[in-house]
Amino acid sequence: MNIFDLYLDKILILIKKLNKDKLIVLPESLNGINVDIPPANFDCDISTNVAMFLSKINKKSPIDLANFLIKEIKKQDVLIDSINVVKPGFINIKFKSEYWNNFIKNVNDNYINYGTNIKEKKKKYLIEFVSANPTGPLHVGHCRGAILGDVISNLLIFNKHDVSKEYYVNDYGNQIINFTKSVYYRIREIIYNENFPKDNTDLYPGDYLIDIANNIIKIKNDYKFDNFEHIAKELTLLSVSESLKLIKGNLANLGIIHDKFTSETTIVQNKEVEKVIENLRQKNLIYQGKIKAPKGDNDRGWIERDQLLFRSTDFGDDKDRALQKSDKTWTYFASDVAYHHNKLERNYDVLINILGADHAGYIKRITSVVEALSGSKNKLVCKVSQLVKLIKEGKPFKMSKRKGDYITVEDLISEVGKDATRFIMLNRSSDVELDFDFSKVKEKSKENPLYYVQYCFARISSVFRHVGLDINKDLKMKEYNFNYSKDEMNILKKIAEWPKCIETASSRLEPHRIPIYLYELSSEFHSYWNMGKEDKSKRFINDDKKIPNDKLVFLKIISNVIKSGMSIVGVSTPEKM
Repeated sequence: MNIFDLYLDKILILIKKLNKDKLIVLPESLNGINVDIPPANFDCDISTNVAMFLSKINKKSPIDLANFLIKEIKKQDVLIDSINVVKPGFINIKFKSEYWNNFIKNVNDNYINYGTNIKEKKKKYLIEFVSANPTGPLHVGHCRGAILGDVISNLLIFNKHDVSKEYYVNDYGNQIINFTKSVYYRIREIIYNENFPKDNTDLYPGDYLIDIANNIIKIKNDYKFDNFEHIAKELTLLSVSESLKLIKGNLANLGIIHDKFTSETTIVQNKEVEKVIENLRQKNLIYQGKIKAPKGDNDRGWIERDQLLFRSTDFGDDKDRALQKSDKTWTYFASDVAYHHNKLERNYDVLINILGADHAGYIKRITSVVEALSGSKNKLVCKVSQLVKLIKEGKPFKMSKRKGDYITVEDLISEVGKDATRFIMLNRSSDVELDFDFSKVKEKSKENPLYYVQYCFARISSVFRHVGLDINKDLKMKEYNFNYSKDEMNILKKIAEWPKCIETASSRLEPHRIPIYLYELSSEFHSYWNMGKEDKSKRFINDDKKIPNDKLVFLKIISNVIKSGMSIVGVSTPEKM
C-alpha cells in the first residue's frame, strides 16, 4: 500500500473530472504532479504540488487554485481530518485515525509484499558485476562493487523483475598467460625445490598460488611439469578453474551467488568478435583510420597508425575507439563489444554493469557500442563503485598481505563479519568514496548503523518473547480501531514511506537508500522506546504484563519492514543481541 501513489491516483481522477466539467484546464502531460512526504515541521500526512503545476495553464495563482481544489478534494474524501494550503501553493492533507487503521491492517495483512511497486512494468534484467580477473582471491577493491551489484539484484527481484546475475570471466590475454606461468613456477618450486622468480614483475607473487599449485599437482599427479609450452593450454584451464573456486568462495562468504559465469575465451573461440565486427561493418560504423595523440601526449613518442576504429563519436564519445591493435590482434574493447553483443542476443530488456572507479572512463565507449548494436539509447546502464578507504584508530589500516600486494575480502570478513561488510559498504551512495572505519563498525552504539538497526529488531523480538509470541509468525487481528499518539504516528508515517523508498532506490538503482531508511526508522523507534522510561503510556508491556493490541500490531509492522529491508541488503536480523 503506497499511500502517495494511491492519493496521486485520486487527485488525477479528480482533476480529469473537473476538466471534463470545464472547471479547470489540463496540459497534455500530467507527469509533473506529485504527492510527496511533507516537511517534518508541518502537521500533515501528505503534500501535493497539483495547484502549482496547474496554475499557469489555468491563469490563476497557485494559492487561489489550491483553495478551489481543496473544496473539491473535501467532497471526494471523507477520511480527511484537515486540509490546508501553504506557500507557494502546496496542498497539505492530514488523515483521520480511521485512514491509518486501514493502512495498518493492509500493511500487516500483506507484509511480505509491502513496499513492492505493483504498478511498475516488469522487465528482464542482466546484471554483470565483480568480473575480476581470475588470477587470485578478491580484494577489498572488488568488495563494494560486488555488494552493490548483489543488492541492486535483490532490490529488483523484490519488485518482481526477472533478474540474472552474471560474472564475466576475463580468462583471455596476457594477464592469464602470466598468471599461468606464476602457477607453473610455484609447481616447480614445490616439486623440484626451485626458487620462485620473485624478481619477475610480470608474475603474481601471492602465497595463494601455492595452494593452487598443490591442488593442480594432486589433480595431475602423473605430470612432470618440465615444459611450460607443452602444457600451457591445459594448465591455464586448471589454474583459472582453481582461481574461480577461490573467488566463488569469497563471494559465498559475502552472501553472493552468481547465476552464470561467462568466459571471454569462449567468446573469442566462438568467433563472436568477428561476428560483431561484421555487424558493425554492415551498419557503416567501423573504418580504417588513425587516432590522434591524447592531449599532452604529443611529445611522448605517440605514433599515429592505421587501425580498425569504431565510430564512437557518432554516439557522443569524445573520440573513435580502436578495435584492433597494430599487430592485428583484437583489443580488449573488441572482446568487450562481442560480449555485450552476446548479452543483447539473449533478449534482456535492460543490461546493468557495475564498474570499479578505475573503469569510469570506459562507460561512454561501451554504452555507445551497445546503443549502436541495439538501436536503444538506454539499453545499458553503468553504475560506478567508488573507492573504499579502510580506517582504524583514525589512520589508514593495512591488513595482512599474505595473499599478495592487496587486502583480501577474506581478511575483511574475518575482521568484521559479513553483515557489517555488506551494510557499511552500502551505507553511502556508490558514486562517492567510502571510509570504512573498523572502530565504528565494532561499536555497540548509534554510531554503528548496523548495530542500531539489528538492535531495533532484537528489542521488538524481546517484547514478543515476553508474551510467548513468535516475531516471525503472522499476527492476526480481528479489529483495527486504534488511536495512536503523535510520537507513534511519526513512526507510522515513516513506515508509510517504505514503498516510496523502494520505488526511488529501484528506479535510480541506488540501494544505499535502503540502509539509510532502516537507520532512520530504527532511530525513531529507539527514541520512542526510551520515552517509556519516563512515560508509562509509551511502554509496550503494561502493568498487567500484557501488550495491548495497538502496541502489538505497531511493533509487528515495524519489525516486518526492518526484516524486509535487511533481507534486501542481505543482512541478518538477530532476535537476541
